[in-house]
Amino acid sequence: MANETNQLPAIISHCKEYGFIFPSSEIYDGLQAVYDYGQMGSDLKKNIKDHWWRSMTQLQDNIVGLDAAIFMHPTTWKASGHVDNFNDPMIDNKDSNKRYRVDHLIEAQVEKWNEEGKEKEAKQLLEQMDALLAKDDFDGLKLLIESNKISCSISGTCNWTDIRQFNLMFATEFGSTDGEDNRVYLRPETAQGIFVNFLNVQKTGRMKVPFGIAQIGKAFRNEIVARQFIFRMREFEQMEMQFFVRPGSQKEWYAFWKAERMKWHLALGIPAEKYRFHDHVKLAHYADAACDIEFAFPMGFKELEGIHSRTDFDLKQHQEFSMKKQQYFDNDLDPATGKPYGNYIPYVIETSIGLDRMFLVVISHAYEEQDLSTADKQDSRVVLKLPPVLAPIKMAVLPLNKKDGLPEIAESILAECRPHFRCFYEEKDSIGKRYRRMDALGTPFCVTVDYQTKEDNTVTIRHRDSMEQERIPIAELKSMVQRSLSI
Repeated sequence: MANETNQLPAIISHCKEYGFIFPSSEIYDGLQAVYDYGQMGSDLKKNIKDHWWRSMTQLQDNIVGLDAAIFMHPTTWKASGHVDNFNDPMIDNKDSNKRYRVDHLIEAQVEKWNEEGKEKEAKQLLEQMDALLAKDDFDGLKLLIESNKISCSISGTCNWTDIRQFNLMFATEFGSTDGEDNRVYLRPETAQGIFVNFLNVQKTGRMKVPFGIAQIGKAFRNEIVARQFIFRMREFEQMEMQFFVRPGSQKEWYAFWKAERMKWHLALGIPAEKYRFHDHVKLAHYADAACDIEFAFPMGFKELEGIHSRTDFDLKQHQEFSMKKQQYFDNDLDPATGKPYGNYIPYVIETSIGLDRMFLVVISHAYEEQDLSTADKQDSRVVLKLPPVLAPIKMAVLPLNKKDGLPEIAESILAECRPHFRCFYEEKDSIGKRYRRMDALGTPFCVTVDYQTKEDNTVTIRHRDSMEQERIPIAELKSMVQRSLSI
């Protein structure tokens, strides 16, 4: 079993070897913190998206979907505050010229101290950092770094510049001529596409508050220090839902969506102790409540999903900058007055999860190295214990050999099941080697067609996690696999 310190490199290697994730542009030595999803990874990623989308839209009475453009009018980002405030505090080492995000630099020291058994000092350093970040006290942060002798990983020195803010948006030119007037941005989040379409969706969908708008899409951030595989990238995907509520009811809905989102995660079969809520020490200026769902990644507990009560800030800002009303008329009667609530700008509860981070959650929890050795022989396997609903391949059909009509029976099974879920056919190598390949790809079921199949129309089905095998009629295969795909 890979331990905590070497599991991430093992997962990265496995992802490349089995077609889940490749370094982007690898033949040109790659591009830092940019990755391509391979034939297995693209399917796993799509299955995660589909599972989230179904839970947010199909299974809800009052949430609909949206797919907004990546390019938006530049005033959008002025209204949202990203042009002026979307910054991270950075610090440079004067000797190596390497730039660090301040919180990442300090967190690396915390991890080092934890490994050295200095848990008390590590906890205190983290608390001091949080307090200083909450006050935007950059002088205090630099003093904290210097007094704890936090050094550059390249030069080994503590020769630091002052801390400065860097904007994280990618800018580009829109149209055929250069100039400030043509500057647009690659969106740093998907939420604003929802906000500017609030009234379009509300009116055309005849939506009644409370209601939500869900979206899955690409976002781009010019992270100075992108790291930890697909955990932090410059190009990534978000799965966001903005839930519009009546002012005064936001705390109730905030608590509701905290519980609902945690339920969604736990329904995938991942143990509750792998998750925790982390309340924000410093609230964004527009929020009245905020927390993260953190997950125990191979590199420790890190943010996976954010849940925020954003008040009416976003719609109010877009109303001010566009000079177009973003109000909703509520016909329901206010119990306090007996009159309709009337016009108001709705408050917003946001749930925002990184799709790539969720991919890392799923694959890191599923990855296992198992020693299957007995007194008689040495044996081991690497298995991905993916939830069947997310697994790229649901069922592999494996004829025992390539003759005597067994491939033809296997092909008929494929033809029956393929319209309902993804199947895979393979006849090369021994049946044991084929089982191992399917384990490494996370395939929950392997069906072996053998000579008994010709006699009684039954097959052997092997269960990935337990490696147990049972004999079942071919006619029951499809329904058995389909039952495993429901959560």
